Amino acid sequence: MSRSAAGVPLLELLGIEKAFFGVSVLSGVSLSLGAGRVLGLVGENGAGKSTLLNVLGGVLAPERGSMRLCGEPYAPASPSEATRRGVAFVHQELNLFPNLSVAENVFLHALPRRGPLVDRVRLDSRTRELLGEVGLDVPPATLVEELAPGERQLVEIVKALAIGASVVILDEPTTSLSAPEAERLFVLVDRLRAQGRGIVYVSHALGDVLRLADDVLVLRDGAVVGEGPRAGFDEARLVSLMVGREIATVFPARRGAPTGEVALEARGASSGGRLRDLRLTLHRGEVLGLSGLMGAGRTEALRALFGLDPPDGGEVLVAGRPLAPSPRAAIDRGLALVTEDRRHDGLLLDATAALNLALVALPSLSSRGLLPPSRVADAAAVQAGAVGLESATGLAAPARSLSGGNQQKVVLGKWLMAKPGVFLLDEPTRGIDVGAKQQVYRLIADLADSGAAVLVASSEIEELLGLCDRILVMRGGKVVARFARPGLPPREGETAGFDREAILRAALGAVAPAGPEGRA
Repeated sequence: MSRSAAGVPLLELLGIEKAFFGVSVLSGVSLSLGAGRVLGLVGENGAGKSTLLNVLGGVLAPERGSMRLCGEPYAPASPSEATRRGVAFVHQELNLFPNLSVAENVFLHALPRRGPLVDRVRLDSRTRELLGEVGLDVPPATLVEELAPGERQLVEIVKALAIGASVVILDEPTTSLSAPEAERLFVLVDRLRAQGRGIVYVSHALGDVLRLADDVLVLRDGAVVGEGPRAGFDEARLVSLMVGREIATVFPARRGAPTGEVALEARGASSGGRLRDLRLTLHRGEVLGLSGLMGAGRTEALRALFGLDPPDGGEVLVAGRPLAPSPRAAIDRGLALVTEDRRHDGLLLDATAALNLALVALPSLSSRGLLPPSRVADAAAVQAGAVGLESATGLAAPARSLSGGNQQKVVLGKWLMAKPGVFLLDEPTRGIDVGAKQQVYRLIADLADSGAAVLVASSEIEELLGLCDRILVMRGGKVVARFARPGLPPREGETAGFDREAILRAALGAVAPAGPEGRA
């Protein structure tokens, strides 16, 4: 690990500027990261964070400004050069080969050899040492595809240790982690800091940033709008700096209420042992939430309802009529599924944003087997306005170039163009900033107010409390508790009013504390 001289920052950026097609995306950005320090980097999607990280990682070259690493000039011409210089990235989209072992992934850059062959003894021995440093107790020969998301995240960090990184950049590291896995990561961050490494921690989870960071830097529209020691910030100030305004109410007020008309019903649906006896009723004008820990069965429930994993027991009904277990039938009956992983399951990343917006509606846009580009462009422009996708992002740009928030708007807009009546949303705000979240929440509320039925699966209890009319809690593949929003009459088996602690206890399978008379 390279070290800087006493008093010299590990990493220093001075006046970094970058533009695309004449549009400035970084404007005079400067930062300083000291040894044994954690810098929290925050900003809305589109604020310039990804561009700044790409400059740091040698993917992009700045037009102006300079960088220094351990006191020496730093201008990597490629990601591999950045790695050689000791700058390691742990990306939100993990850069691992699932069909290779943990050891092979960790040392893929420099496999130890004995003559022409890989020295498996040294490879496993060195990997085991590094795994011990991060507290990951798995055999080095374990295939990455066999690991849990949190374990894969730790393998990425072990890769950073293997190259002797002095600067580690963590980009949205808790997005796919459960609460215990996130806690494990926080302990590791403290350990890396104690070793004298510098860490750039990029996250939309502002509470985590304030907990971990020594210093904070806020970007908005490509410029630094706030920086300094963590003590000078709280969540309210961070939000205000990020969006340029105060956000008094994150969750919009609802104008309508659920109707008595049943839109979607599951009667004892089961699937592959991961979903057991799912029973739910979703009404028009209702937002119904699915809560639970990772692996509780929320995603499996949505996939079964949409026909991606056809139920092997029970049935699904739309408007009182049985639904054939296939995605095509679900779409034809007015269902839409926004998947948890938008990049892998929700978008054609190399296709334009306009084409992605039109995907579901392509049959209605075609004429005699032909697809007029002008018709796609016109329909996409209308839908972009409906979901708040600014034209400045460029509908002609590939979807992979959009920020996370704008990608999610494209996924939502894609389904809206088909005018479905039932929306199944799996983690609809994962990995997007507070401003984009507020826009998604407004869209969900508007859908329900217009009479659509919305089922939201989310790992964020606060999100469900703010959005939903009713909440179902899942554990072990089945619904174990039901709650109705205060003011709504509870249905059979529901608890009146939302109780955050009761929801969490149900998800964990914990016993409620005894009351004054010893009642549970």
